Amino acid sequence: MADFSWLSKFPKMDRSTLLEIRKYLDGTFRDFSREYGDVIESFFDPLLDFLIWFEKLLVQSPWWAVLLSITALVYLASRSWKLSLGVVVSFLLIGYFGMWEDTMRTLSIITVCTLLAIVLGVPIGILMARSNRTQSLVTPILDVMQTMPAFVYLIPVVMLLGIGKVPGVIAVVIYAIPPVIRLTNLGIRLVDKEVLEAATAYGANPMQRLMGVQLPLASPTIMAGINQTIMMALGMVVIASMIGVKGLGQPVLKSITNQYFTLGLFNGLAIVALAIIFDRASQAYAKRSQKHMQGGQHD
Repeated sequence: MADFSWLSKFPKMDRSTLLEIRKYLDGTFRDFSREYGDVIESFFDPLLDFLIWFEKLLVQSPWWAVLLSITALVYLASRSWKLSLGVVVSFLLIGYFGMWEDTMRTLSIITVCTLLAIVLGVPIGILMARSNRTQSLVTPILDVMQTMPAFVYLIPVVMLLGIGKVPGVIAVVIYAIPPVIRLTNLGIRLVDKEVLEAATAYGANPMQRLMGVQLPLASPTIMAGINQTIMMALGMVVIASMIGVKGLGQPVLKSITNQYFTLGLFNGLAIVALAIIFDRASQAYAKRSQKHMQGGQHD
């Protein structure tokens, strides 16, 4: 009787060949990091300087001045005294429980990561909206970025740049940037073609159409993308702490390794408080801008 047991076994590459491929790829990347690591590191020096300056500004400034500034920014974005009061109460509790400095460090990292994601992501989203070819090229890359486990981002970044603030920022930006790119592309593509035709009829060139019509009308969708990016960046804080990013993530990581339940809970709640504040403020700003745009259209 014929033996068909081989059919149940999946054909796989010879182990020695697989090891050779792995060794070659690992060696190539290691050689690249040794040869160009210093050059790449020096390229990010201005970012590191800005990060250190911004963190010192938040940590060393009087707590009441930082609290007033954050509350004022939240109120300007949301025009909600309830949310502003929630910010005051949250930050007073954070300070009372001894988490002020870590929260300021986390706030500085998240702010810089969000700004970088916006500066890089919005132009890429605009390019995707203007070109179907660019969209077809970038979309699979975004799919990979969103489905790849977050820990995997840390490996090449640490090999190139070591541990510290800059590798952490790069890993967070890579992880968090896809939503702002996708929703910028979507928002611009959803702009009514009749509105664009009217703008063209009035003599607007492509840049004027983009800046004066497409981006303002797409701003609520873009703001939704920024909101998601902030949430994902905050979710990456604990993982980024594994490569030396100081802030609320490090006590959480310490609590996991040493089984300190209360330490992890308090710092986790501080991250949640930041997430809620960012979320509510950005959503309120998006709603206000949408109402403003609709009011302008009706006028």
